[in-house]
Amino acid sequence: MASISFRNVTKRYGDVVAVDDVTLDIRDNAFFCLFGPPLSGKSTILKLILGLEQPDAGEILIDGRPVTHVSPAQRNVAMVFQNLALFPHMTALENVRFPLVERRMEPEHIRARVADVTEKLHIGHILHKPPAQLSGGERQRVAIARALVRDPVAYLMDDPISALDARLREETRVELRRIQREMGKTLVYVTHDQEEAMSVADGMAVFENGRVRQTGTPEDLYRRPNSTYVAGMLGAPAMNVLPMELAVRMQVADAPDRAANLGVRPENLRVGLGELAEITEVEPLGGFTTLGLSLEGTDLRATLRGQPKFTAGQKVGLTVDPGRAHFFDAGGAAIAAH
Repeated sequence: MASISFRNVTKRYGDVVAVDDVTLDIRDNAFFCLFGPPLSGKSTILKLILGLEQPDAGEILIDGRPVTHVSPAQRNVAMVFQNLALFPHMTALENVRFPLVERRMEPEHIRARVADVTEKLHIGHILHKPPAQLSGGERQRVAIARALVRDPVAYLMDDPISALDARLREETRVELRRIQREMGKTLVYVTHDQEEAMSVADGMAVFENGRVRQTGTPEDLYRRPNSTYVAGMLGAPAMNVLPMELAVRMQVADAPDRAANLGVRPENLRVGLGELAEITEVEPLGGFTTLGLSLEGTDLRATLRGQPKFTAGQKVGLTVDPGRAHFFDAGGAAIAAH
């Protein structure tokens, strides 16, 4: 069992602040995603948990116990690095077995554990090959298997499936979610893919420039973003954000006095009869259609069910789904409606 907590943790590399006064709680047995763009501090957080890096300020706790000065071995945390770090002179099987052999576990236990994990990750047919003979996706699954065969208090994964094609990436993240539930372990997962984060996570922390901008469940962050930054990071297409002087033309009611901008998700932007905006693009996607729109030079996106009969160049009216409007002040912070 392992809850993980950060208390005002800062990590610098020279003049660069990689992690900036982060306070964060990851509950035991959670699938928790650290989400944000590259160089936003996510991987450094993993290294701090593992003990490969030491904070310049603040405290890190695992199960309520301070571990800032505890060695990586004593923390008993397993990590899958982004660069995989497989041993090139070993076969895939020997790589997977290595953590258990090092701990001098009984051969029967090793065989059973390896068989269970390799079956879950569908790599039994490649175990005889060295890493050089494996594809990028196969190497990633071997690296994941090597972490899973251990019995650590928590697993840390740094963008572990980025080399897989789209279909295999989807399958693997579903498998990781299932395996995490079966094992009952805390899993901290770094990704810059918002679809990946939202599909597997119990909880998320959204990062920007080493700081945590918001934490919560994927649904909370999607439905109640605390800033235009978080709103723009989650959702595809991203939330539309437009100035209130344009928004009032879409019959938006109950806007707070301090509201400088309106945010509306593409699926909550209603398109109908009128002359307010012009359709610039129609993208049929089977079960739904995405429209590109221009409202006095401001680009918007709308997502509609099915395949409605709209054409580029057509003039349309726009309204906002009641109760689905988001308001932000001039600094980008969310403010509540009346």
